[in-house]
Amino acid sequence: MKSLPLSRRQFTRTMLATAVTVGVAPAFLRGQNLNNKLNIAVIGTGSRGASNLDSVSSENIVALCDVNQKNLDAAAAKFPQARKFADFRQVFDHAKEFDAVVVSTCEHTHAFATMLALKHGKHVYCEKPLTHNIWEARKIREAAAKARVATQMGIQIHATENYRQVVELVQSGIIGPVREAHVWVGRAWGRQSEADAKRHNDIVYVTERPKETQPVPAGLDWELWLGPAPFRPFNSVYFPGPKWYRWWDFGNGTMSDLGSHWNDLPFWALKLRAPLTIEASGPPAHPEIAPASMSATYEYGARGDMPPVKLTWHQGENKPEIWKSGGIPQWDSGCLFIGSKGMILSDYFKHTLLPEKDFAGFQRPAPTIPRVTGHHEEWLAACRSGKTISANFEYSGWLTEANHLGNVAYRVGKKLIWDPKKLKATNAPEADKFIHRVYRKGWKL
Repeated sequence: MKSLPLSRRQFTRTMLATAVTVGVAPAFLRGQNLNNKLNIAVIGTGSRGASNLDSVSSENIVALCDVNQKNLDAAAAKFPQARKFADFRQVFDHAKEFDAVVVSTCEHTHAFATMLALKHGKHVYCEKPLTHNIWEARKIREAAAKARVATQMGIQIHATENYRQVVELVQSGIIGPVREAHVWVGRAWGRQSEADAKRHNDIVYVTERPKETQPVPAGLDWELWLGPAPFRPFNSVYFPGPKWYRWWDFGNGTMSDLGSHWNDLPFWALKLRAPLTIEASGPPAHPEIAPASMSATYEYGARGDMPPVKLTWHQGENKPEIWKSGGIPQWDSGCLFIGSKGMILSDYFKHTLLPEKDFAGFQRPAPTIPRVTGHHEEWLAACRSGKTISANFEYSGWLTEANHLGNVAYRVGKKLIWDPKKLKATNAPEADKFIHRVYRKGWKL
């Protein structure tokens, strides 16, 4: 007798029965509990963590973790049934109790919490940037491929209608082949003069590592906050966030932070992965503090029917020449695609075709990218369905590597020739220490 195909419900029941027999179940099946809600552990509950927690609060929040007792208590007041932890490593002692993990720690510990989630077969949402360095990004991307769970980096603008429309326009060929693109951001946070810091509304003015030690705030586990980073006595120039992001030991400045959002658009639209070369410019690199202003230029080879392209990142005071000469609207931050038939200028929520007169009455191409109701909603749906989403770790791992490469080129001070297979700048062995660092004793990825 010929077997009839199983319905989705029958398939799920069969898989669940098998899972009970062998004692394990895929993560997407573990999420199919009686009320169809996922059990989620949230690591990092302050600032961005609080926002991410709120965005997944429709699910069952079963574990909360933060090195700052103040943040942890605030989250626990909303979710009193959840277990509480200070050390995210201990969260996974109870791994059977949750299906998915949201990681919103500081940048230097992203990879460590994320890797634990992947090794335990959990769906993972990780704030941007995905990792603190290139080697970590590669390890996380590879681990995610093996885990086969729903992953997503926190690049919320990726889910917007505007970004998807721009990607469709670029890939439709309406402005012709793109051989040049620019991204610029107005934020100028980092090492600079006191006057410039005030002018750019930077919340921290600092030019050197502080020598004095300050008392650790009550409720903060400073050792756990430092994690794999080199030890430093507590000082308020590092904590609370986002002060830490200026310091190379804990973050990578504006490039890895806003680059995750702004470089996402050309990376997606132009189908970029590993660059051939990277060259950066700016003030002399400081050994400990990221710059307020800098630029980085990436050269990419041909990709399918797309020609080689040069992408330049401009940060702080730096802007593209076409912006400075008035050749385009002088938006504070933006992304510009220069094609053989015209240009597309975009920011987070709007875009325009240039010159405008050449595109009067143009017909927008039919949508080719699925629309979603929201960034977190897309990840939660993928946790349940097993579907792949576009901002997953396969995509965002490559994006993170590229952003970090801009900083590596800046810190080395010369044009890098990049070998993505070996994770080496073949002409600059001095770049190795910025690609992968030595961790503090007791920490291993």
